[in-house]
This record gives sequence, C-alpha cells and structure tokens, in this order.
Amino acid sequence: MTAQVLVDGLMSGALIGLGAIGVTLTYSILRFANFAHGEFISFGAYATLLMASGISTLIVGSDQGIGQLSISPAVIAASLVAMALTASLALALDRILFSRLRGKGAAISLVMASFGASMAIRAALEFAFTSRPAYFSRDLQIARPIGFGLKATPDQIALLAVAAALLAGVHLLLTRTQIGRAMRAVSENPPLARVAGVDVDATIRFTWAIGGALASASGVMLGLLVQIRPFMGFDLLLPLFAAAILGGIGSAPGAFAGALIVGLGEAVTVQLVGSEWRAGVAFLVLIVVLIVRPTGLAGRPA
Repeated sequence: MTAQVLVDGLMSGALIGLGAIGVTLTYSILRFANFAHGEFISFGAYATLLMASGISTLIVGSDQGIGQLSISPAVIAASLVAMALTASLALALDRILFSRLRGKGAAISLVMASFGASMAIRAALEFAFTSRPAYFSRDLQIARPIGFGLKATPDQIALLAVAAALLAGVHLLLTRTQIGRAMRAVSENPPLARVAGVDVDATIRFTWAIGGALASASGVMLGLLVQIRPFMGFDLLLPLFAAAILGGIGSAPGAFAGALIVGLGEAVTVQLVGSEWRAGVAFLVLIVVLIVRPTGLAGRPA
C-alpha cells in the first residue's frame, strides 16, 4: 500500500460527504431515510452536462478549461444552475409525494415512497440519456507531486477546495443564521418549534433545497473526476448512509468526517484487496457503527 491512498481516499470522501450532508439533514428533520437522494446526485450531473453543452454552443470558447484545469466556464455556470434545478426537484418531490404522506402513518411509507421515486427518476434519466457513460471533458490530466510522496491532478485539488468551502458554508449556515437555528429546533422537537414561532413548513422546504443543491454538487464533482451514468447516485447510496450514521445524525461536519473515513476505507480496500470489495467497506462501517456506537461521531442515535 502506498501513501497515494490518502489522496484517493480524500477525493472519494469529499464526493460522499457532500451527499451525506443532505442525507443527515433530511433524516434529522423529517425522520426518514430518503432513498431518492442518490438520484439527486445523478440528476444534478446530467442537468449540468446538458446545460454546459448548450452554453458552449452559444458562447465560443466557454468549453475550454480554465488554466491547468479541465473544468470550463460553461461547466461552472451550468453547475450553479443545476444546483438550483436539483433543489427544485427535491422541493417538487416533497410537494407532490412526501408532504402528502407525512403525518399519515409510519415512516416506512415515506421510505417506500422514496424508493419508488428513486427508481422512477433513475429510469427517466436512463431513458433520456441512455446508459452509456458521458463526460464533461475528455482531457487527460497528469498527477503532479504535492509533497510527502503524494500526487494529485489540478482538478482534484480544486474540487477538494470547493468541497471544503461548501462544508464550511453549510456549517456557518447551521450555526450562525436564523434558518440554521430553526433547522436545529425542528430537528429536536417539531411541535415545540412550531409553538415557539418557527415556520416548520418553510424549514422543511429549505432542508430539501439545501440537500438537493449539495447532492448536485457531489454529482458534478463525480462527473468531473470519473464519468456520468444513470446509476452513479445509486452506487453512492450505501456510502452516503454509512457516512451519515458514522458521523452522527444531524451533524453536517460529522457526516463529512464520516465520509472521509468511508472514503479512506474504500481506497485502502481497493489497494489491498481489489475494487470488487469496495462497496463492502461502507456496509461493514454501517454495521459496526450501529452495533458499537449508534450515536456516531457526533449526534443522537440514528
């Protein structure tokens, strides 16, 4: 095993982490596991791909990478719009489906509804874009030394910085803003929060929006580093939940830290055993945490 596993693990963890934040916030406030969250990742990637193609057609040169990066201005602009579109998809799904089921019975109804929604979105993406892999760019990047025997491409460094900035932004949002305090209040006790004057419905809508936007960012990052496929979000679903539970339900920094642990575990497994065992790491982490420490690194029991 080489030291390069650290870079690979950090990149994998960053991709998982942005999606895991949405999972942990949704579970914390709405009290159900949203299996459609993986499809938000895929939807965001495909929405970015589609709009980036349109922008590059309208604006000559916008599809060229910035400096040493393969990331083009068209992809950056399209990714911002895709985050808003994915947030809108999450809000629409809640308005059409989940809001009608909340308060009408057990959480299993919401879980099964989310599972059905995930299959429908995934099938729609495969119908629209086929199952063939797509790419934001086919430019090859050469990994460069960054010290301590480690190598990384310019794209990897840039995307790690973006992931860290998004995590910091979410943490500040949750801890320093009125809407963040409202989210924490609803997470602790929705009826009491409503009595205290918190607009619970608006808080729920904001939670869906922020979760969808972060999932879209995760999908774009994954598409930039690997490839875009209809099943890309589904393949990340187990690591997302493993990271959220490991970090502690309701804790955004905890979810990101859990994702880094899962990502490093996957990278080590790939080097020592083989890529076919990669998915087993997330499952093993999930089982161990539920048995040994169900509260996770920071948070209340899952």
